[in-house]
Amino acid sequence: MNVIKRAREVLDIESEAIMGLKKNINRSFQKAIQLILASRGRVVVSGMGKAGIIGQKLSATLSSTGTPSLFLHSAEAIHGDLGRVTKEDMVIIISNSGQTDEIKKLLPLLKKIGAKIIAITGNITSILARYSDAVLNTYVKKEACPLGLAPTTSTTAMLAMSDALAVCLLELKGFKEKDFAFYHPGGLLGKRLLLKVEDIMRKGAANPVVGQEKKVSEVLFKITRARAGSASIVNKKGKLVGIFTDGDLRRHMEIDSNLAQRKVKEAMTKNPTTVRPAMLAQEAMRILQEKKIDEVPVVDRNGRPLGLLDVQDLLKAGLV
Repeated sequence: MNVIKRAREVLDIESEAIMGLKKNINRSFQKAIQLILASRGRVVVSGMGKAGIIGQKLSATLSSTGTPSLFLHSAEAIHGDLGRVTKEDMVIIISNSGQTDEIKKLLPLLKKIGAKIIAITGNITSILARYSDAVLNTYVKKEACPLGLAPTTSTTAMLAMSDALAVCLLELKGFKEKDFAFYHPGGLLGKRLLLKVEDIMRKGAANPVVGQEKKVSEVLFKITRARAGSASIVNKKGKLVGIFTDGDLRRHMEIDSNLAQRKVKEAMTKNPTTVRPAMLAQEAMRILQEKKIDEVPVVDRNGRPLGLLDVQDLLKAGLV
């Protein structure tokens, strides 16, 4: 067997099936959307086998994009878990044949509860389709499996149709990046959209702040004790006037052997770049990258240093 050729054939079969679904996006799809939007309960997604796995993915996608959802295994539903469903819920059942025994048993029970049903199925004449309030047709001509047995093209079609459903709901609900971040606080996007400078900046003893009249030797001692890479330099009123970094030290040592006894105001970088504590950490990282610097003082509205943000802090937060 030519493996490369066969793999490409599988992709051709499945991509053709997905494109074929476009004609099935019709009033029934629109009705399904309306039913979900009108529901006062959750979206309960159910299915068996491979279709059930697609259902789990759909439920997870809905939950993370503003539509409360849970997955209910069809077999477990008829063995006690049906109690999770209320008449306020919207039930989506995914089944290629629409004739699975467990689903046949489940359908009249759901009707008795009073829940609305949406079918995602490849058989629009099935018992599942007949019991449903809206039917999303995912019929495919053939499976990519040469035996025609293993769900392949059919599950791809179910996945694509369920994604179309979830994305439409997301947009109709006005779901934004900040909402997505709220449901994904542990993910990279959540960190980018929620993490602020004040959450990770160095404060207290870890934020060396030194008066501009101090000697460079005293500044170096304070930087070393704080295990930092720089110190914020302030005037008598406590307002930031400069920053003294490892780079400043190296540059001045090359030309001044008596640097340690100089006042730090003679060697500091004046009017340094600063950030505010409420700024998103992602934005602060962009500033560090653009300015090609490793540390930046964090100041309040009066220009007084509150903390120090180091590129290492961004690394530890997982933003770099």
